Amino acid sequence: MSKDDDKPVADQPFRSGALEEPRLALPKFPKQKQPWPGLASKMDPRPDHGEESYVGSGRLEGKRALVTGGDSGIGAATAIAFAREGADVAINYLPDEQEDADIVIAAIEETGQSCIAIPGDLRDEDFCKSLIEQAVEGLGGLDVLVNNAGRQQSCDRLEDLDSDEFDATMKTNIYAPFWITKAALPHLKAGASIIITSSVQAFSPSAHLFDYAQTKAANRAFAQSLAKQLAPRAIRVNAVCPGPYWTALQVSGGQPQEALPEFGADQPLGRAGQPVEIAPIYVLLASDEASYITGEYFASVGGSGV
Repeated sequence: MSKDDDKPVADQPFRSGALEEPRLALPKFPKQKQPWPGLASKMDPRPDHGEESYVGSGRLEGKRALVTGGDSGIGAATAIAFAREGADVAINYLPDEQEDADIVIAAIEETGQSCIAIPGDLRDEDFCKSLIEQAVEGLGGLDVLVNNAGRQQSCDRLEDLDSDEFDATMKTNIYAPFWITKAALPHLKAGASIIITSSVQAFSPSAHLFDYAQTKAANRAFAQSLAKQLAPRAIRVNAVCPGPYWTALQVSGGQPQEALPEFGADQPLGRAGQPVEIAPIYVLLASDEASYITGEYFASVGGSGV
């Protein structure tokens, strides 16, 4: 029996490995709101980042990876999975997210792999350059770059979207991957992998995510264009396109409050995904098994397709 078994269901982290079949009915998500950028550790229920459920098999032994937005959500699940697969990992996150980052750092260090924690704001070009310098120095090199950090804020009316908010989304989701990747390229050798987190929003944009959806389309183009440029250097570039996943983005302004109880319920599988359920795609793309995969996008949207 785990230490969480005596807690009320709503207080327990959801563990995807406990599902007997994919459409197993889950409790609805209660309405909840946090100030941006939000903390997974304060969500109800807490997302499953694979802390207990992800089991590795050595697929990334010897690799060194940087994951932006590695404190929670898909970034945290990816960082934990990478470590369980034998990689040393650097994670970036905002200073306000230190509480979540500490949990991920501990999970990585428990595997015996190194974890380099680099807090800072990716909207700052100088910090993005410093991020790569710190990651390369701390890890002793760089083999895998995951541009995952993202900003998502719901806004129903274009008239209510001010320029500062629009700019913050563009800087986080488009400028930062450009700055970071440009700084990383001198350190990436043949066989390296670059992964960017796009979204189902790149293909089927929601009305309330006007700015975010545009950035996710740009992220997909980032992968497909850069892959052609870097193929002669044997550096692969791919995108991952999540659908509805239960992350801190959703409770810190990414979704309207009234939509949370039914979040993900409109998918054929009848529920939102948990971050650990998409981590294996990042593992594949980071691994040498994907040596002939570049310029592609991989969707995980619960059955609705893209």
